Amino acid sequence: MLYYLCKYVLIGPVLRLFFPAKVIGAENVPDTGGVILVGNHISVADSFFTPLFIKRRVTFLAKSEYFTEKGLKGRLKRIFFNGVGQVPIDRGGASAAHDALMTGVRLLKEGKCLGIYPEGTRSPDGRLYKGKTGVARMALEAGVPVVPLAMIGTDRVNPIGSKMWRPHRITAVFGRPLEFSRYEGMAGDRFVERSMTDEIMYRLMELSGQEYVDVYAAKVKADLEASAAKKVDAVVEGRGPGTVTRLPGTKAG
Repeated sequence: MLYYLCKYVLIGPVLRLFFPAKVIGAENVPDTGGVILVGNHISVADSFFTPLFIKRRVTFLAKSEYFTEKGLKGRLKRIFFNGVGQVPIDRGGASAAHDALMTGVRLLKEGKCLGIYPEGTRSPDGRLYKGKTGVARMALEAGVPVVPLAMIGTDRVNPIGSKMWRPHRITAVFGRPLEFSRYEGMAGDRFVERSMTDEIMYRLMELSGQEYVDVYAAKVKADLEASAAKKVDAVVEGRGPGTVTRLPGTKAG
């Protein structure tokens, strides 16, 4: 009930008012049955707008931290995410990936519309990054179609590093369903799953117009964080921009 209350009364009308959207190809999402809605991920706002564009209820696999935070803020988050039907997954631990995979397959076999970001995290710079093969495994295990969704403009609504949303027009483009029945019974074959995932990412690239980078976004983020940490260490140690390093054997001044 909270899902539809948010969509049609509490949140949806406000988003539609301040963030007008052009929706293309929404009819490509099947009316019934399990389906994976795969999207590019350029902003936190993506998950808020996606449910507004189709009649079906969209379920996302949400990180468990959203459900375990303490205090009043944590309680409100827990009520909200439980109410709108999001499913918590633990992203830590050795079996986290397998558990998330099995949860996704179960939901798909129950006929749900499952929203997934195959990049695994938000793009650090607006480009489209290499997809993880979990989406292909779910599609094969559950025997469901994959509908690509390209969000355009949400990065202008909620720019990287910004907590405030800015009014801006957005576009959502739903591609034709991708069928992978030709690979039936081949779940677990890493070459097949990689081929499927690359096909999905190529379609997202076509729909979104983003530049594609054949590297995992998580690695790029880790490299950026490591680089930033080194710069901070250099400044703390007196080796940053604007500092003067005295050569060995010389006197200061």
